[in-house]
Amino acid sequence: MLKIDNNLLQEIGLAALPDTEKNSLLKHIYETLEMRVGMRLADQMTNEQLDEFERYFEAKDDAGAFAWLESNFPNYKDIVQEEFEKLKLEVSQAAPQILAAAQAQVAAAPAPAPEPAPQPQQYAPPQQQPYPPQQPPAGPAQY
Repeated sequence: MLKIDNNLLQEIGLAALPDTEKNSLLKHIYETLEMRVGMRLADQMTNEQLDEFERYFEAKDDAGAFAWLESNFPNYKDIVQEEFEKLKLEVSQAAPQILAAAQAQVAAAPAPAPEPAPQPQQYAPPQQQPYPPQQPPAGPAQY
């Protein structure tokens, strides 16, 4: 059974990639392998076989698809292994460029914007309303 995981990246010299890049690359490797194996198998299938296999694929019946492959193409696992080995070799040869691109991307990423320096607070006394002029009390003053 093939494992497309962090151990694979370690094996091909890409363990130093940032985690987000690792996940993206692992997904790409899986999809590329799936496409290449599919193309090789499709080249060997008749039109009827292609239609039959496509029905499993469209129904998302992985178990049925694998059972169909085993009965119609007993060597399909060999094809998967061959394509996997080719892909590993290609990626390992490109590892220095992949690492350099990832490092350049990190270096080119804009640094987080510094938070603005706090502005000095200016104290403004509250606006004072002038007091209304005092009026003498109405009526006689009592002392």
